[in-house]
Amino acid sequence: MGPRPVRVLVVDDSALVRTLVSELLGADPGIEVVGTAADPYIARDKIKRLAPDVITLDVEMPRMDGLTFLRNLMRLRPMPVIMVSSLTEAGAAVTLDALAAGAVDFVAKPRIDVARGLVEYGARLAEKVKLAARARVGHAAPAATPHREGPIGHHSTGRLLAIGASTGGTEAIREVLGQMPADAPATVIVQHIPAAFSASFAERLDRHSRMAVTEARDRQPLLPGHAYVAPGGRHLRVARSGGQWICRLGDDAPVCHHRPSVDVLFESVAAAAGRDACAALLTGMGEDGAAGLLALRRAGALTIAQDEATSVVWGMPGAAVALGAAAEVVPLRQVAARLLAPAREDGAAAAAPPPGG
Repeated sequence: MGPRPVRVLVVDDSALVRTLVSELLGADPGIEVVGTAADPYIARDKIKRLAPDVITLDVEMPRMDGLTFLRNLMRLRPMPVIMVSSLTEAGAAVTLDALAAGAVDFVAKPRIDVARGLVEYGARLAEKVKLAARARVGHAAPAATPHREGPIGHHSTGRLLAIGASTGGTEAIREVLGQMPADAPATVIVQHIPAAFSASFAERLDRHSRMAVTEARDRQPLLPGHAYVAPGGRHLRVARSGGQWICRLGDDAPVCHHRPSVDVLFESVAAAAGRDACAALLTGMGEDGAAGLLALRRAGALTIAQDEATSVVWGMPGAAVALGAAAEVVPLRQVAARLLAPAREDGAAAAAPPPGG
């Protein structure tokens, strides 16, 4: 006998969306839709009775909004949840709040008027549901404020940091940047995220970091103390222009099914910065970033992968480890310190008195 299908409860106030999502998921032999619910109160009773493996949860519902229900659920009965969100500025903010509260992932609301795209949407939704069933949940409750590393010094200007992530990455990146000092080396970031969400994501990171975090702009110079998030739907590369690094944005084809792609960023950093770079590949589904991390290691950069125990999904970092791309495999709480280590060593060497001095 094969593995048991993933049992899913679909929670949405729209009867049409409940029917559509149920049909799309039910078309996958690895998924069984065990029930639907029109609001969180009905969902609560069905969770107790049906014991689903995964819930798809509408962000906006009557009687109790999806975010409030999610927080209650994660406090009382943690389980994998995929948020179903509108691709709007308000939807982005609520969805990022949901990921912070413990949701594994999110999908856009299905566009019922675009029949041709429903097959692709259904396949993507089914993939996320099956992945969520294996994800680690229950440890995303608010934690103590992370320890923030002390200042590095002016020698951080000669280093470049690069971070890539996907599923579970919005919170992982927030934790890493939350430990960075205000004068950390310039940092470039790719998180797989829709175009409507990336500006809100950058603003959220900026609020939780002593660095200045912005969405990257084309030809923008990379400065110490600043972090640059790839816009959703556009590749981010680093290039040399005179004596400085700059951002380059591109609309060329997706790589590893993603735009922005971590591989694209990492390979450009390997070419532009080489051994002056440090890179970390964090939690995420698939293999994007593994080949790029290997290119960085071959160029002499310090390369880090998040370990399996602290990853929501150990797809991307696991693929990098399998390739031999990661010089170090560390828990999430140690990633920032390891990324900063070469810059600190630069500063210590510069501060040391000359031999015989």
